[in-house]
Amino acid sequence: MNKTSLNIKILYNEMGKAEKQIADWIEQNPGKIISLSIVELAEQCKCSEATIVRFSKRLGLSGYQELKISLASESGNPTVNTSIKADDTAFEMYEKVCNDIYCSLEKTKKSLKSAELSLASEKICNANKIVVFGLGNSASIALDAAHKFIRAGLNANAYSDNHMQVIAASHLDNNDVAIAISHSGSSKDIVDALKIAKEHGASTISISNHGKSPILRYSDIVLSTSADETEYNILALNSRIVQLAIIDALYFYVVYNRSSSAMDSIKETEKALMSKKY
Repeated sequence: MNKTSLNIKILYNEMGKAEKQIADWIEQNPGKIISLSIVELAEQCKCSEATIVRFSKRLGLSGYQELKISLASESGNPTVNTSIKADDTAFEMYEKVCNDIYCSLEKTKKSLKSAELSLASEKICNANKIVVFGLGNSASIALDAAHKFIRAGLNANAYSDNHMQVIAASHLDNNDVAIAISHSGSSKDIVDALKIAKEHGASTISISNHGKSPILRYSDIVLSTSADETEYNILALNSRIVQLAIIDALYFYVVYNRSSSAMDSIKETEKALMSKKY
């Protein structure tokens, strides 16, 4: 994996205007940086030498020389590109999907607030009942979350029918938790269900892409993802992966923080499932 090139894509939105000019030049001129001095690159990018050093350090490198060495080690490899084309081979498509997922996971790590994740984990651990709402592409994430929580001994259910979501939300109280999964944060049915859950006293958690959206109004805890959905990504593939990663983190917290009860539940589940295997 072309780590430096990927890091440039991951950190691009955090860069200033001059740093973005360097990033754009590197992407548009693969391999050409190797033969340039810092002065020559500054001229090409119309920026200062200090900006190039700052750009290098943002990527976790000591300076311009290490940037050149790192990019040189990638020369001969395909330029990092997440835009799938019709004439790509199946493996090239796979490689681009992997790069895209990696970028989304790293960006989400930056946008996800540690305190919010910890609070969500504690609420889930201590809930009497957990309901998870998801529609469309998010329905499978909701089902996966409930599946994992049940294995850990929690009382959890997933709902992907908008009527059932409202019904389930109306029967919650202040001992319960409602988790709403929506990449856009603008799915009316999901927002309505979370609103009802909040009105009934439940702790409300949303897993949604960062930025302002209606779901935030009714979310006590916001777990922000950062997945840039591209033209070919009609089904929000990146958001699905980062949402699953967050669910896995919540699950492992439950497993290791509910004394021995979660581990016992998992063992009992595995024992019960033995009869379903050859």
